[in-house]
Amino acid sequence: MAIDGKWNITIKTPMGEQNGVLTLKQEGDVLTGEMSGPSGNAAIENGKVEGEKLSWHAKVTSPMPLTLEFEGLTEGDSISGNVKLGAFGTSTFSGTAA
Repeated sequence: MAIDGKWNITIKTPMGEQNGVLTLKQEGDVLTGEMSGPSGNAAIENGKVEGEKLSWHAKVTSPMPLTLEFEGLTEGDSISGNVKLGAFGTSTFSGTAA
């Protein structure tokens, strides 16, 4: 499973689809990196790799302060999963290797 690198992702939110770039780096079972998009950049926090499963948090400040909690899988050149949008419930994200 090749996790390292850039991924073009789309997050479905109550405000519509949000596009961005996810940069990931795996070291053992630790996942680090950064998310960037029109609302700014957010560091990957609490990143973990368990087999084919990935999870991480990202604190965003725009349009409001909120912690996004991601859980997903990579398969070939695609990534997808669920994202908890703070108090706004759970949605989905998907993307492809950049």
